Amino acid sequence: MMNTMRPALRLATPRTIPRRALQLPKRPFSSGSASREARSRARVFQIGSAAAVSLAIGYALTTPIRLEEAADDPAPSKDAAVGRALIPFSEVNKHNTPEDCWVVIDGKVYDLTEFAGIHPGGAQHIHRVAGRDASAIFNPIHPPGTIENGLDEEAFMGLVDPVTLPQVVNKAANGEKEERKIELAEIIGLPDFDEAARRILTGKAWAYMSSGATDQYTLDLNRRAFNSILFRPRIMIDVDIADTRTTMLGQETSLPIFISPAGMAKLAHPEGECLLAKGAGQCDIIQMISTNASAPLPDIINSRTHPDQSFFMQLYVDRNRDKSEALIRKINDLGLKAIFVTVDAAAPGKREADERSRAEVEVASGISGGKISSDNKGGGIGRSVGGFIDPKLNWSDIAWLRKHTKLPIGLKGVQTVEDAMKAAELGVDAIYLSNHGGRALDGSPPAMYTLLEINKMCPQLLKKCEVYLDGGCRRGTDVVKALCLGAKGVGMGRPFLYSLTYGEEGVVHAIEIMRDEIQTTLRLLGVNRLDQLGPHLLNTRALDNLVFDQPVFGPNEKPL
Repeated sequence: MMNTMRPALRLATPRTIPRRALQLPKRPFSSGSASREARSRARVFQIGSAAAVSLAIGYALTTPIRLEEAADDPAPSKDAAVGRALIPFSEVNKHNTPEDCWVVIDGKVYDLTEFAGIHPGGAQHIHRVAGRDASAIFNPIHPPGTIENGLDEEAFMGLVDPVTLPQVVNKAANGEKEERKIELAEIIGLPDFDEAARRILTGKAWAYMSSGATDQYTLDLNRRAFNSILFRPRIMIDVDIADTRTTMLGQETSLPIFISPAGMAKLAHPEGECLLAKGAGQCDIIQMISTNASAPLPDIINSRTHPDQSFFMQLYVDRNRDKSEALIRKINDLGLKAIFVTVDAAAPGKREADERSRAEVEVASGISGGKISSDNKGGGIGRSVGGFIDPKLNWSDIAWLRKHTKLPIGLKGVQTVEDAMKAAELGVDAIYLSNHGGRALDGSPPAMYTLLEINKMCPQLLKKCEVYLDGGCRRGTDVVKALCLGAKGVGMGRPFLYSLTYGEEGVVHAIEIMRDEIQTTLRLLGVNRLDQLGPHLLNTRALDNLVFDQPVFGPNEKPL
């Protein structure tokens, strides 16, 4: 939304009688003859006669009430927000499309569907907050009186029930000392979100999201792996076009990045994964949903911004296979586009920072059913919600998966070239190189090491399967380096959880930062399209001696 808004804007185009006249007939009116006439029209309209409908249409088109004609804001104060007339926030949230756009500002619900088209700042700023409480966004950038002087009275729908508003997860509510919040406008790179989120999140939530396993060596190495690779740019090339579009398992996306399946997003924002879905849809990228998502799977899917928005699913296989089979059926029915089975979590990683934090957190998975609680090994969220995972998962289970879905299947958590080769041989559609963000086995290799091994020992695998990776990616340059080595897409988990502390705007801001950085990197490399990337644009000498030259098998392993 813009800083200014034209006063007393009137709707100049003909309209039908709005549906809100039927939904909320108890809406208050201001004093004056125009208000009395409006009350009369509303009462007659409720009788339902054709004559009343015609009269109401004529009134709406010829004499719209403007708030400058009223003594004050026609909406009652929030102190008067009692009784059955209150609108539950769940109802507001249903009106979340450009064709049906409700917004909450300071406890009052407004229908901005028609006004969005004449908003001086453009409709997109209003559509971005459709179905949500926009008070925190609206108030800092609009002067007092903007709503009162800028909207027709009929845009006011009523008062939101304050009890139903999402409660923001914050330090104050948890009895912790608050720090100055870093404004979203101050964040110009994804690393900036780290400190910004730390200041907002509770100590428990920050420990869960940021922690790595034991000494956190792999967590640090993930980041350094990208920085150890240098570019070899080409010059004197027309790079006016920098096309970042690609496909992932047949699904179109505007960027070669996706939201990694990091669970428990409601620790960052009360709407959790649903807001990640909205941000991904706005920016046309793919979200991979975690089995440990804190919101129910249908709610996440229903938060999409357009019908063709694509989702992938990360699957933890349950000890009770019936539960996993039921979840797979739900995945099939809801129209998700791929299933990635996590294969690097036979046991929860020992995340000491997470386990030292014993504060209770009221979050549970909306999909797996895992609940957060303390155990005798600490208060770790990761340990608490991962107890259902089946440690007996093995290579034969790929056939079991094939019996229950026709969707593309990927394996998430491949960490060696030997396992990548075996997965390709067994016919998986995608190989997802990952060490669980440094949260599982400390000392495991960064995904970029494994990608280098594939390039060195079996580059043909990159044509047989689509290869994805995550872990340590924070920059557009990181994404482009991975793509040069044959990756199809790069996932990010923590950065998007951190950005979620700023709501949907934070998620969109993070994605657009990456879009700008990827396009800038392509241009500075002398590249117009992603399919022009390749190993010829990289210098990997600093890492070449750290990866194997040929597959190595143990005495009990059977080479392919």
